[in-house]
Amino acid sequence: MISILSLWLPILLSSAAVFLLSSLVHTVLKYHNSDYKKLPSEDQITDAIRSANAQAGDYIFPYCETMEERNSKEFKEKVERGPAGVITIFPAGPVSMGSSLFQWFIYSIIVGIFAAYVSGRALGPGADYLEVFRFSGVTAFTGYSLALMQNSIWFKRSWATTIKSMFDGLIYALVTAGFFGWLWPSL
Repeated sequence: MISILSLWLPILLSSAAVFLLSSLVHTVLKYHNSDYKKLPSEDQITDAIRSANAQAGDYIFPYCETMEERNSKEFKEKVERGPAGVITIFPAGPVSMGSSLFQWFIYSIIVGIFAAYVSGRALGPGADYLEVFRFSGVTAFTGYSLALMQNSIWFKRSWATTIKSMFDGLIYALVTAGFFGWLWPSL
């Protein structure tokens, strides 16, 4: 058994590598450029949202609070008439990537900590590279990828977008596993 603290180097280095790799994925490879489409009549729709004074947050439409409301004739008509969807509204003003990038790096550290925990509990010092790779890689893949499917299942996000993001997660997991296998403590 190996403590999480003794795996601080692979946690930090794999997090830094994932951070840099994800930047390359999104700025060089650009296969995520097709993840979103432009709204038809974008100006009219954004003007309507602005005039409704919708604040930053997550919204679902049509909206209902209770099962009775969901079963009402009015709600069912709204669903039939459409559109229906989920929308996230960002705060007004320039988009700042700094906060998101910081949160992404912290998230990568958290995934690394879980990979360290699972691998450290399953394996001891001097474990074979491939064994370390397997435990840390599966754990990292779980952290980076599996929960993304919920967005396609429940919120109808495009499966193509989800699968591309899961592929990214697979790459990040392989990098994480590589660092853990390389830097695993010896006997």
